Amino acid sequence: MTDWNNKEEVMTVVKKRTDRLQRASEELRADKEVVLAAVNNFGDALEYANEELRADRDVVLAAVDTWGSSLEYASKELRADREVVFAALREDGRALEYASKELQADKEVVLAAVRNNGDALEYASKELQSDREVVISGNRPYDDNHLYHTGKLLSASKELREDREVVLNAVRDFAHNLKYACDELRADKEVVFAALEGDGSALEYAHEELRSDKKVVMAALESRSWHGFSTSGDLLEYASDELKADREVVMTAIKLTGDALFYASKELKSDKEVALAAVTKNGHNLEYVSKELCADREVVLAAVKDSGYALRHASEELRSDKEVVLAAVKEDGDALEYASDELKADKEVVLAAGSYALDYASEELRADKEVVLAAVKSNRYVFKYADESLKKDPDFMKEVEQYLTD
Repeated sequence: MTDWNNKEEVMTVVKKRTDRLQRASEELRADKEVVLAAVNNFGDALEYANEELRADRDVVLAAVDTWGSSLEYASKELRADREVVFAALREDGRALEYASKELQADKEVVLAAVRNNGDALEYASKELQSDREVVISGNRPYDDNHLYHTGKLLSASKELREDREVVLNAVRDFAHNLKYACDELRADKEVVFAALEGDGSALEYAHEELRSDKKVVMAALESRSWHGFSTSGDLLEYASDELKADREVVMTAIKLTGDALFYASKELKSDKEVALAAVTKNGHNLEYVSKELCADREVVLAAVKDSGYALRHASEELRSDKEVVLAAVKEDGDALEYASDELKADKEVVLAAGSYALDYASEELRADKEVVLAAVKSNRYVFKYADESLKKDPDFMKEVEQYLTD
């Protein structure tokens, strides 16, 4: 147990967690040596220092050096101190939020902030949010501390969001800046292609006219996302209805994400080749194919081999097809829930379904020693589904007992 009045003990613990200084006695929270020990490890511990030390230049500089945003807890005077603020911005540009109004209107200070983290533009003065150099400097998607930023154009002035050069610079750095561009530039092919080159999902923000352009949509689907992975086929959602009915576009989307079938036209959901591509990618997509194809043996078999649970979307006839149901339960035993009553009473099918299938097996098979024993060997908890006659059979209970205990 730490003695929060004991300087030596407190000096040790404040180096381990940011909130430890809060527990220290009032006297120790006013001790410069103790507070320095804390903020040298956790800058935000400055919050718990006494008022006098939050106005101490040495203490605050040590704090912002490890956690730029601890500038929030510094005295009013130090939040207006250029050296202190620059130190904070070197660690995190967003610390500009806590700088004085004067420094938020200082171009040199704001440039330092946005070059570290473009999101800091939000905290710059209105005048500097309209400064081309500041906005362009801030549109950098990567820095040493963050994987990516949100849209920097969000805080830019209306005039700069209408400036083609600024917007091009912005979307090349981070595609989703397209969201904040003016309507005219969201309809500008060069601007949109520049955004899609960085991340195909920026298609969401393209003008409606360009979301009807096949070359634009195909470019989006063939692009890479900001983190280097393939673009999701789900962005088919943002394509025009005409392109959702375009076979080439839809097949390209499905190859990326089978779920893209959800956004395809009714006609393509009835196209066997399209449906096969989707369910092979992810069996659950059987949910989106037409009623006719849910009764197509080849399509359903492809679906349940990938995801047995897809059996729930198969036609009643195919849920009575032993080959289809066997394929489904071998992939996922719980799929037995959707098999016909006849197949729930089929010993081969139930045994293939494994332990959890005992819940859905027919009453007759729940009383079958071989079926119950096989299930319990895999999972003792399913014994509760066994028929009462077996639970009262001493010979069977002796045989199964070893599987029911830990």
